[in-house]
Amino acid sequence: MSTNKPYALAGMTPQSDPQLAAATGDAVQSNAATLRKSRYRFVILALITVVLALSTGDRAALSVAGADMGKELGISSVEMGYLFSAFSWAYVIFLIPSGWLTDRIGSKRSMMLAVTVWSCFTVMMGLVHFIGMIVPLLLALRFLLGAAESPVGPASGRIIAAWFPSSERGIAGAIFNSAQYLSLALFTPIMGWLCFTYGWEYVFIIMGAIGLVIGALWWKLYYLPINHPKINEAELEYIRAGDGLVDLESIKTKADNNGKGMKLSEIGQLFRSRMLVGIFLAQYCITSITWFFMTWFPIYLVKERGFDILQAGFIAAIPALCGLVGGVSSGFISDLILKKSGNLSLARKIPITVGLLLSACIILCNYANSATWVVVLMSLAFFGKGFGSMGWTVVADTAPKELIGTTGGVFNAFGNTAGIITPVVIGYILQTTGSFDGALLYVGAHGLIAVACYWLVVGRIQRFELNKQH
Repeated sequence: MSTNKPYALAGMTPQSDPQLAAATGDAVQSNAATLRKSRYRFVILALITVVLALSTGDRAALSVAGADMGKELGISSVEMGYLFSAFSWAYVIFLIPSGWLTDRIGSKRSMMLAVTVWSCFTVMMGLVHFIGMIVPLLLALRFLLGAAESPVGPASGRIIAAWFPSSERGIAGAIFNSAQYLSLALFTPIMGWLCFTYGWEYVFIIMGAIGLVIGALWWKLYYLPINHPKINEAELEYIRAGDGLVDLESIKTKADNNGKGMKLSEIGQLFRSRMLVGIFLAQYCITSITWFFMTWFPIYLVKERGFDILQAGFIAAIPALCGLVGGVSSGFISDLILKKSGNLSLARKIPITVGLLLSACIILCNYANSATWVVVLMSLAFFGKGFGSMGWTVVADTAPKELIGTTGGVFNAFGNTAGIITPVVIGYILQTTGSFDGALLYVGAHGLIAVACYWLVVGRIQRFELNKQH
């Protein structure tokens, strides 16, 4: 006998009693409001976006401070190229281990540890001139910074897969990826002002202090979907029904209970998938474009186009804002295509293709005679790069459930190999030719190669299943 229908005991019905009908209607409305799904997944998305923005700002701090540091400390173009590259050496080396570690200890702890440690290294970079041996010490600190930042990508890939259904991953991945543009738009002018007003060392000290605050906020606010104290059952079921891996931690626990550690044979299966290898190669090309903007772009504006560092900081924010618009809009368009067509491959590949073709506009800067046209073309290229950067969404769509963090680590390692190669290649181009013309041609060609990878190598985009017999 239902306690929700006391009128049944008295032989009454809502139809026979108007007051009872009104009360029943209020109860139904109240129950409907209770069942309306909460939206805490977007709070979590905001958190990982802020963390990625911070990590991008910290790794780009050297590009803003670099011109003044070079003059004051006697750092050459080639040495600066190696300083930019040192970050990526560590980032690439530690990405796969950090992805595996994230799969083992969870995203909350790995991200907290990463933010705290890399923020301390950032502060130390602002103090190198008090110690001496400038270039070797900076190389060491840049290497350690790269190692400390390596868990961000794998942990975020797990978070998107756990918190978002497949129908919203395009938007979630695009917003998350747009953090790098938000970072450049927000932090570059601030860092430029700090450098111009107080000196290059304050760029690192202030950015490191901001990081320690964000680390504390992360520890307080982040939860897994099944552990979040405020998420309601409607949102949890909505995520679960849409292929959201809300029980990702239980998957890890079952694997641990069965005695499974990181198996090289499982990682090897990732490289036997033509789809995943194509995605990895394309990410290398896309990240080459990213690393130009995060390393040499402010120096290009100062040395090639005659701006001072304060002007360069604000001008560099304009293409970054365009990248932000492109990055966010591509997610909405991708999910709209998926909704209309039901074809996941087309929904992801069309924005990637359009965006990366536009990114090749960077080559046209070689033929621009005015600073205005340079800003316009760089803005168009950065918009395209943002519009086409859907790699983390594709990883969330394709990674095997048991190895999402590890797959994210491999993906990010491939991509950031470009961070090792691109800054050094550009440094040698500059030293050899004295011009950025060859550098812009080198960077722009990578967008075209990435498009070819998605259409000629990747094939159908779908969830990769591990072969359990290996």
